[in-house]
Amino acid sequence: MMTRILWLLLLVSGMVGSGEAWAQDPASQLKPTYAEVTYGPYPRNVLDFWQAEGAGPRPVMVYIHGGGWTAGDKKQNTDKYRPFLEKGISCAAINYRLTPDNPLPAPVHDAARAIQFLRSKASEWNIDGDHLAVTGGSAGACTSMWLLFHDDLADPDSKVEVLRQSTRVCAAAAYAGQVSIDPKVVEEWLGPNVLKHRMINMAVGELTIEGALKNYDKYRDLYVEFSPYNHVDAKDPPLFLRYTEEMTLPSRDAGHGIHHPVFGIKLKERSDEIGHECHLVIPGHSRSEKYESETAFLIAKLLGQ
Repeated sequence: MMTRILWLLLLVSGMVGSGEAWAQDPASQLKPTYAEVTYGPYPRNVLDFWQAEGAGPRPVMVYIHGGGWTAGDKKQNTDKYRPFLEKGISCAAINYRLTPDNPLPAPVHDAARAIQFLRSKASEWNIDGDHLAVTGGSAGACTSMWLLFHDDLADPDSKVEVLRQSTRVCAAAAYAGQVSIDPKVVEEWLGPNVLKHRMINMAVGELTIEGALKNYDKYRDLYVEFSPYNHVDAKDPPLFLRYTEEMTLPSRDAGHGIHHPVFGIKLKERSDEIGHECHLVIPGHSRSEKYESETAFLIAKLLGQ
Protein backbone atom coordinates (compact mmCIF):
# COMPACT_ATOMS: atom_id res chain seq x y z
CA MET A 1 0.00 0.00 0.00
CA MET A 2 1.36 3.42 -0.96
CA THR A 3 2.32 5.45 2.09
CA ARG A 4 0.71 8.83 2.56
CA ILE A 5 4.07 10.60 2.25
CA LEU A 6 4.84 8.88 -1.05
CA TRP A 7 1.32 9.65 -2.27
CA LEU A 8 1.77 13.35 -1.55
CA LEU A 9 5.14 13.43 -3.28
CA LEU A 10 3.70 11.80 -6.36
CA LEU A 11 0.67 14.09 -6.33
CA VAL A 12 2.88 17.18 -6.17
CA SER A 13 5.04 15.87 -9.03
CA GLY A 14 2.00 15.27 -11.19
CA MET A 15 2.53 11.50 -11.44
CA VAL A 16 -0.81 10.80 -9.78
CA GLY A 17 -3.96 12.58 -8.77
CA SER A 18 -5.70 12.20 -5.42
CA GLY A 19 -7.01 8.66 -5.15
CA GLU A 20 -5.71 7.54 -8.57
CA ALA A 21 -3.73 4.46 -9.44
CA TRP A 22 -0.32 5.65 -10.62
CA ALA A 23 0.96 2.68 -12.60
CA GLN A 24 -0.53 0.47 -15.29
CA ASP A 25 0.67 -2.26 -17.62
CA PRO A 26 1.27 -0.46 -20.95
CA ALA A 27 -0.41 -3.34 -22.77
CA SER A 28 -3.68 -2.63 -20.95
CA GLN A 29 -3.71 1.09 -21.70
CA LEU A 30 -6.63 2.29 -23.81
CA LYS A 31 -5.31 3.49 -27.15
CA PRO A 32 -6.60 6.96 -28.05
CA THR A 33 -8.70 7.37 -31.15
CA TYR A 34 -6.56 10.42 -31.90
CA ALA A 35 -3.18 10.92 -30.20
CA GLU A 36 -0.89 13.93 -29.84
CA VAL A 37 -3.30 16.23 -31.64
CA THR A 38 -2.16 19.85 -31.75
CA TYR A 39 -4.72 22.27 -30.32
CA GLY A 40 -2.62 25.46 -30.15
CA PRO A 41 0.64 27.10 -31.25
CA TYR A 42 2.99 25.77 -28.53
CA PRO A 43 4.79 22.41 -28.34
CA ARG A 44 2.86 21.30 -25.23
CA ASN A 45 -0.48 22.23 -26.79
CA VAL A 46 -1.36 18.61 -27.54
CA LEU A 47 -4.17 16.32 -26.49
CA ASP A 48 -5.34 12.72 -26.74
CA PHE A 49 -8.95 11.84 -27.53
CA TRP A 50 -10.91 8.64 -26.94
CA GLN A 51 -14.10 8.62 -29.03
CA ALA A 52 -17.09 6.88 -27.47
CA GLU A 53 -19.69 4.91 -29.37
CA GLY A 54 -23.32 5.98 -29.33
CA ALA A 55 -26.13 7.48 -31.33
CA GLY A 56 -25.82 11.21 -31.90
CA PRO A 57 -23.13 13.62 -30.61
CA ARG A 58 -21.38 12.40 -27.48
CA PRO A 59 -20.54 14.37 -24.31
CA VAL A 60 -16.85 14.72 -23.41
CA MET A 61 -14.95 14.43 -20.13
CA VAL A 62 -11.66 16.38 -20.25
CA TYR A 63 -8.81 15.40 -17.91
CA ILE A 64 -6.28 18.08 -16.86
CA HIS A 65 -3.18 16.70 -15.14
CA GLY A 66 -1.69 17.99 -11.90
CA GLY A 67 1.86 18.87 -10.95
CA GLY A 68 1.67 22.41 -9.56
CA TRP A 69 1.64 23.78 -13.13
CA THR A 70 5.38 23.00 -13.05
CA ALA A 71 5.38 19.33 -14.09
CA GLY A 72 3.17 16.41 -15.09
CA ASP A 73 1.81 14.90 -18.27
CA LYS A 74 -1.48 13.82 -19.83
CA LYS A 75 -0.29 10.20 -20.05
CA GLN A 76 -1.97 8.63 -17.02
CA ASN A 77 -3.64 5.37 -16.09
CA THR A 78 -6.39 5.10 -18.69
CA ASP A 79 -8.59 2.96 -16.45
CA LYS A 80 -10.15 6.24 -15.29
CA TYR A 81 -11.72 6.64 -18.74
CA ARG A 82 -13.41 3.23 -18.95
CA PRO A 83 -16.56 4.10 -16.92
CA PHE A 84 -17.15 7.11 -19.15
CA LEU A 85 -16.58 5.32 -22.45
CA GLU A 86 -18.91 2.53 -21.31
CA LYS A 87 -21.64 5.16 -20.85
CA GLY A 88 -21.05 6.67 -24.29
CA ILE A 89 -18.98 9.61 -23.01
CA SER A 90 -15.86 10.50 -24.98
CA CYS A 91 -12.70 11.46 -23.11
CA ALA A 92 -9.79 13.80 -23.70
CA ALA A 93 -6.53 14.43 -21.84
CA ILE A 94 -4.45 17.55 -22.40
CA ASN A 95 -0.94 18.87 -21.91
CA TYR A 96 -0.27 22.56 -21.39
CA ARG A 97 2.66 24.94 -20.95
CA LEU A 98 4.43 24.75 -17.60
CA THR A 99 5.66 27.38 -15.16
CA PRO A 100 7.98 29.08 -14.30
CA ASP A 101 9.13 29.44 -17.92
CA ASN A 102 5.51 30.00 -18.93
CA PRO A 103 3.87 31.81 -16.00
CA LEU A 104 0.20 32.57 -15.68
CA PRO A 105 -1.95 32.92 -17.69
CA ALA A 106 -0.21 30.30 -19.89
CA PRO A 107 -1.20 26.97 -18.23
CA VAL A 108 -4.80 27.95 -17.60
CA HIS A 109 -5.42 29.70 -20.90
CA ASP A 110 -3.97 26.68 -22.70
CA ALA A 111 -6.61 24.52 -21.03
CA ALA A 112 -9.29 26.99 -22.11
CA ARG A 113 -8.03 26.79 -25.69
CA ALA A 114 -8.18 22.99 -25.54
CA ILE A 115 -11.89 23.26 -24.67
CA GLN A 116 -12.38 25.61 -27.61
CA PHE A 117 -10.51 23.23 -29.91
CA LEU A 118 -12.68 20.30 -28.88
CA ARG A 119 -15.79 22.30 -29.66
CA SER A 120 -14.35 23.18 -33.07
CA LYS A 121 -14.06 19.41 -33.75
CA ALA A 122 -17.71 18.74 -32.85
CA SER A 123 -18.77 17.57 -36.28
CA GLU A 124 -15.63 15.60 -37.10
CA TRP A 125 -15.31 13.90 -33.69
CA ASN A 126 -19.03 13.57 -32.94
CA ILE A 127 -18.90 15.89 -29.90
CA ASP A 128 -21.85 17.38 -28.04
CA GLY A 129 -20.53 20.88 -27.47
CA ASP A 130 -23.12 21.61 -24.78
CA HIS A 131 -21.84 18.78 -22.58
CA LEU A 132 -18.12 19.17 -21.93
CA ALA A 133 -16.92 18.71 -18.34
CA VAL A 134 -13.45 18.98 -16.80
CA THR A 135 -11.65 17.13 -14.04
CA GLY A 136 -8.21 16.86 -12.48
CA GLY A 137 -6.18 16.80 -9.30
CA SER A 138 -4.08 19.48 -7.61
CA ALA A 139 -3.20 22.12 -10.24
CA GLY A 140 -5.47 20.30 -12.69
CA ALA A 141 -8.25 20.77 -10.17
CA CYS A 142 -7.46 24.48 -9.81
CA THR A 143 -7.59 24.89 -13.59
CA SER A 144 -10.83 22.89 -13.78
CA MET A 145 -12.50 25.10 -11.19
CA TRP A 146 -11.28 28.24 -12.93
CA LEU A 147 -12.80 27.08 -16.21
CA LEU A 148 -16.06 26.24 -14.43
CA PHE A 149 -16.42 29.64 -12.82
CA HIS A 150 -14.78 32.06 -15.22
CA ASP A 151 -16.59 34.17 -17.79
CA ASP A 152 -16.44 32.90 -21.37
CA LEU A 153 -13.18 33.70 -23.18
CA ALA A 154 -14.70 33.24 -26.65
CA ASP A 155 -13.84 35.99 -29.11
CA PRO A 156 -16.70 36.16 -31.64
CA ASP A 157 -14.71 38.54 -33.84
CA SER A 158 -11.58 36.37 -34.07
CA LYS A 159 -10.40 35.25 -37.50
CA VAL A 160 -9.35 31.95 -35.88
CA GLU A 161 -12.28 29.52 -35.71
CA VAL A 162 -11.03 27.88 -32.52
CA LEU A 163 -10.96 31.18 -30.66
CA ARG A 164 -14.58 31.88 -31.56
CA GLN A 165 -15.65 28.82 -29.57
CA SER A 166 -16.88 28.94 -25.96
CA THR A 167 -14.59 28.06 -23.04
CA ARG A 168 -17.51 27.29 -20.71
CA VAL A 169 -18.05 23.78 -19.33
CA CYS A 170 -21.14 22.07 -17.91
CA ALA A 171 -19.55 20.65 -14.74
CA ALA A 172 -16.23 20.07 -12.97
CA ALA A 173 -14.90 17.51 -10.52
CA ALA A 174 -11.77 18.45 -8.60
CA TYR A 175 -9.63 16.57 -6.10
CA ALA A 176 -7.10 18.14 -3.73
CA GLY A 177 -7.38 21.41 -5.61
CA GLN A 178 -6.40 24.96 -4.73
CA VAL A 179 -9.30 27.42 -4.72
CA SER A 180 -6.86 30.30 -4.16
CA ILE A 181 -3.22 30.73 -5.14
CA ASP A 182 -2.86 34.14 -3.54
CA PRO A 183 -0.01 33.78 -1.00
CA LYS A 184 -1.53 36.27 1.42
CA VAL A 185 -4.89 34.50 1.35
CA VAL A 186 -3.60 30.92 1.63
CA GLU A 187 -1.15 31.75 4.42
CA GLU A 188 -4.03 33.17 6.45
CA TRP A 189 -6.10 30.04 5.81
CA LEU A 190 -3.39 27.39 6.23
CA GLY A 191 -0.32 28.82 7.93
CA PRO A 192 3.18 29.57 6.59
CA ASN A 193 4.13 26.08 5.38
CA VAL A 194 1.85 26.29 2.36
CA LEU A 195 4.09 29.05 1.00
CA LYS A 196 6.95 26.57 0.77
CA HIS A 197 5.26 24.91 -2.18
CA ARG A 198 6.75 25.99 -5.49
CA MET A 199 3.34 26.29 -7.18
CA ILE A 200 2.68 29.62 -5.43
CA ASN A 201 5.78 31.46 -6.60
CA MET A 202 6.42 29.70 -9.90
CA ALA A 203 2.88 30.45 -11.02
CA VAL A 204 4.02 34.04 -11.55
CA GLY A 205 7.50 33.16 -12.80
CA GLU A 206 9.37 33.75 -9.53
CA LEU A 207 11.90 31.07 -8.57
CA THR A 208 11.47 31.71 -4.82
CA ILE A 209 8.59 32.60 -2.54
CA GLU A 210 10.72 35.44 -1.20
CA GLY A 211 10.76 36.97 -4.68
CA ALA A 212 7.04 36.49 -5.10
CA LEU A 213 6.29 38.19 -1.78
CA LYS A 214 8.76 41.00 -2.39
CA ASN A 215 7.07 41.74 -5.70
CA TYR A 216 3.55 40.94 -4.51
CA ASP A 217 2.03 44.18 -5.79
CA LYS A 218 3.35 43.35 -9.26
CA TYR A 219 1.64 39.95 -9.24
CA ARG A 220 -1.45 40.65 -7.19
CA ASP A 221 -3.77 40.89 -10.20
CA LEU A 222 -2.58 37.49 -11.46
CA TYR A 223 -3.11 35.89 -8.05
CA VAL A 224 -6.62 37.33 -7.86
CA GLU A 225 -7.54 36.41 -11.44
CA PHE A 226 -6.41 32.79 -11.25
CA SER A 227 -7.91 31.96 -7.86
CA PRO A 228 -11.21 30.17 -8.63
CA TYR A 229 -12.72 31.30 -5.33
CA ASN A 230 -12.92 34.85 -6.68
CA HIS A 231 -15.12 33.89 -9.64
CA VAL A 232 -17.80 31.56 -8.27
CA ASP A 233 -21.36 32.69 -8.98
CA ALA A 234 -24.76 31.24 -8.19
CA LYS A 235 -25.42 30.68 -11.89
CA ASP A 236 -22.22 28.70 -12.46
CA PRO A 237 -22.44 24.97 -13.34
CA PRO A 238 -22.12 22.38 -10.55
CA LEU A 239 -18.91 21.30 -8.85
CA PHE A 240 -17.79 18.13 -7.03
CA LEU A 241 -14.84 18.47 -4.63
CA ARG A 242 -12.85 15.74 -2.89
CA TYR A 243 -10.00 16.00 -0.37
CA THR A 244 -8.25 13.75 2.13
CA GLU A 245 -9.27 13.75 5.78
CA GLU A 246 -6.10 15.50 7.04
CA MET A 247 -7.64 18.57 8.64
CA THR A 248 -4.72 19.55 10.92
CA LEU A 249 -4.01 23.29 11.08
CA PRO A 250 -1.68 24.94 10.49
CA SER A 251 -0.58 22.73 7.59
CA ARG A 252 2.47 20.71 8.59
CA ASP A 253 4.39 20.97 5.30
CA ALA A 254 4.20 22.23 1.73
CA GLY A 255 2.50 19.15 0.27
CA HIS A 256 -0.13 19.02 2.99
CA GLY A 257 -0.79 22.74 2.69
CA ILE A 258 -1.19 22.94 -1.07
CA HIS A 259 -3.77 20.09 -1.04
CA HIS A 260 -5.45 20.96 2.27
CA PRO A 261 -9.18 20.25 2.82
CA VAL A 262 -9.67 23.83 4.00
CA PHE A 263 -9.58 24.83 0.34
CA GLY A 264 -12.70 22.76 -0.21
CA ILE A 265 -14.36 24.04 2.95
CA LYS A 266 -13.82 27.66 1.90
CA LEU A 267 -15.26 27.06 -1.55
CA LYS A 268 -18.21 25.09 -0.20
CA GLU A 269 -19.01 27.86 2.28
CA ARG A 270 -18.94 30.41 -0.53
CA SER A 271 -21.12 28.24 -2.80
CA ASP A 272 -23.68 27.61 -0.08
CA GLU A 273 -23.79 31.31 0.75
CA ILE A 274 -24.71 32.31 -2.79
CA GLY A 275 -26.75 29.26 -3.81
CA HIS A 276 -24.27 27.50 -6.09
CA GLU A 277 -24.39 23.67 -6.39
CA CYS A 278 -21.25 22.29 -4.77
CA HIS A 279 -20.67 18.77 -3.41
CA LEU A 280 -17.79 18.39 -0.93
CA VAL A 281 -16.38 15.04 0.16
CA ILE A 282 -13.87 14.92 3.03
CA PRO A 283 -13.82 11.48 4.73
CA GLY A 284 -15.12 11.79 8.27
CA HIS A 285 -16.08 15.42 7.84
CA SER A 286 -18.23 16.07 4.78
CA ARG A 287 -20.16 14.00 2.26
CA SER A 288 -22.40 14.40 -0.76
CA GLU A 289 -25.99 13.28 -0.27
CA LYS A 290 -26.34 12.61 -3.99
CA TYR A 291 -23.03 11.44 -5.48
CA GLU A 292 -20.67 8.80 -4.13
CA SER A 293 -17.74 9.79 -6.33
CA GLU A 294 -16.56 12.33 -8.88
CA THR A 295 -17.06 9.71 -11.61
CA ALA A 296 -20.73 9.28 -10.70
CA PHE A 297 -21.16 13.04 -10.55
CA LEU A 298 -19.54 13.66 -13.94
CA ILE A 299 -21.44 10.89 -15.67
CA ALA A 300 -24.74 12.25 -14.34
CA LYS A 301 -24.00 15.81 -15.39
CA LEU A 302 -22.62 14.84 -18.81
CA LEU A 303 -25.67 12.71 -19.55
CA GLY A 304 -28.04 15.40 -18.30
CA GLN A 305 -29.39 13.31 -15.44
